[in-house]
Amino acid sequence: MNSVKAYAAMKPKDPLKPFVVERRNPGPHDVVIDIQYCGVCHSDVHQARDEWGNGNFPMVPGHEIVGKVIKIGSAVSRYKVGDMVGVGCFVDSCRECNPCKQGIEQYCDKGMNLTYNGVEKDGETPTFGGYSTQIVVDENYVLKMPANIPAEKAAPLLCAGITTYSPLRHWKIKAGDKVGIVGLGGLGHMAVKLAAAMDAEVTVLSTSDRKKEDALSFGAKHFINTSDGKVFADRANYFDFILNTAAGNTDLNQYLTLLKLDGTMVLVGVPEHPATLNAFPLIFKRRCLAGSLIGGIKETQEMLDFCGKHGISADIELIPIEKINEAYERMIKGDVRYRFVIDINSLK
Repeated sequence: MNSVKAYAAMKPKDPLKPFVVERRNPGPHDVVIDIQYCGVCHSDVHQARDEWGNGNFPMVPGHEIVGKVIKIGSAVSRYKVGDMVGVGCFVDSCRECNPCKQGIEQYCDKGMNLTYNGVEKDGETPTFGGYSTQIVVDENYVLKMPANIPAEKAAPLLCAGITTYSPLRHWKIKAGDKVGIVGLGGLGHMAVKLAAAMDAEVTVLSTSDRKKEDALSFGAKHFINTSDGKVFADRANYFDFILNTAAGNTDLNQYLTLLKLDGTMVLVGVPEHPATLNAFPLIFKRRCLAGSLIGGIKETQEMLDFCGKHGISADIELIPIEKINEAYERMIKGDVRYRFVIDINSLK
């Protein structure tokens, strides 16, 4: 075992503080990664504060991990020492069920092994995430990072990037499609960049004009302030596809009316309260309401390669680990454009 420095929530709602993690010695297929950067996802806050009710403590959050390979197991063939690699939201899965065999391990029938707040394949050993100096992961769940994107700006691609890329690809967004993006936060700003790179006509739907200039600079063609309720009538039956990234509570029925016949709205944000759904907006235009969860390893690599090809990265604020508790409070207030990323050198 190898003792490494980390930051952890010792119990729900406690501020994060220094902690020591025991990482396993690498097995034949394991890669030891010296972590350089780790993105801060809103789900880190939810889980560290046990707001979803499934917390295992002590908890070391972090699932947007970028670092350098410093050691490999005897049978590793995908990576070598010195490679820049990434680790996303999960570090293993059963590998036997149909979803795993299809390369959509995030839907593993037995449950994917989460990067943190989960357990290893033995079903007992807790997983600890990227707010730490090192991590050991099976090579099959490690990703090759694009060489032309700064590592700190690439880290959020491993959650925010794939969470928005996967539904755009699954619903086959193409050039000319009218795509609406609800919310312009960590997820939403990536959704705009990705959809624009797919040559879709992107519109951002936001509750204020505060981020209008940013939205247009990211590639949106239009920006709609939904606080003026008239826009729902003005843009009725307009969009082919809506990606709803909002973590706050929105009236799904209103947004559904913006879809054309056979249009689809996909949810990737998790609001605090359950939504009330009216059947009529779905029935009268044969609209669909769906959800999507991150992406599999193959698709995540495809997304990273796509971002490398198009020069797409996250807009970030780089922070030392000592400011993580302050960053959590700022995230709750929406005071970040658009993703905090921890410089793990500050922990070393």
